[in-house]
Amino acid sequence: MAAIWGVNFSVLKVVLDDLEPLALNALRFPLASLALWTLVRRLPGSARPEPADIGRILLLGALGNVAYQLCFIFGLDWTFAGNAALLLATTPIWTVILSSAVGHERPGTRALAGIVGAFAGIFLVVAGRGDALDFGSTSLRGDLLMVVASILWSIYTVGGRKLVLHYGALRITAWTLWGATPFLVLMGAPSLLRTDFAAISMSSWLGIVYSGLMAIGVAYLLWYRGVQRLGNSRTAVYSNLVPVTAVVTAWIWLGEVPSGVQIAGAAVILAGLWLAQSPEPSSFRWRSSGNS
Repeated sequence: MAAIWGVNFSVLKVVLDDLEPLALNALRFPLASLALWTLVRRLPGSARPEPADIGRILLLGALGNVAYQLCFIFGLDWTFAGNAALLLATTPIWTVILSSAVGHERPGTRALAGIVGAFAGIFLVVAGRGDALDFGSTSLRGDLLMVVASILWSIYTVGGRKLVLHYGALRITAWTLWGATPFLVLMGAPSLLRTDFAAISMSSWLGIVYSGLMAIGVAYLLWYRGVQRLGNSRTAVYSNLVPVTAVVTAWIWLGEVPSGVQIAGAAVILAGLWLAQSPEPSSFRWRSSGNS
């Protein structure tokens, strides 16, 4: 998941040179919906949710796909890549706060320390570019949108966990995506009508396919499968690997050599991940009352 999203960060910046943000979403989301439909139809059992859960699934689709994707794509288009990566890295912090608030998880001392350490590593990776961080007025709208996107993704993660445990990651990923796709296509229709498709490069077309099939279809599935097997907080920690993957991709693809500070940041992130995944000493574990 982290590898797919890390590469996608650079892919989308290239595609946005040829397409408006809403037009890009209108093209890539139907591809993702088709990919997940192909997978879901092979599953045994009912392909429809229980009537009592439909409203919650549609709400999750609105938050985790429509609202989040609008904030993400415009935020990425308006701000610097470094700003966007840093602000999206706050997702684990919001996820821990929300998970604790609703009683899903009570992270131990090591998990909290690992999340804080990983976030510190993200800052080093982004700040190591020197000129990448610019919170001035030219990128303020994008910065604010990336913060909102981070919070929305955390709500999507925490709010969907019970449904994932009941129906499975694949079905919930598909249902929330299908509920959102018609709205994203309608929003992007005016932009598509203005688009000169003959002027879109082959690399952009490949980027649209990659972003739709891999960064949405496959990566969303991997995210919710992580929620199902690892829990909200530990899954969210892995999102800190995305900027590391993005730096490596830019190094190989664009010839951007990472600085010493960025390499140090990558090491801190990996150390934070290891710490968050380590067993909690019994003397430091949170105790819960009642059934868990």
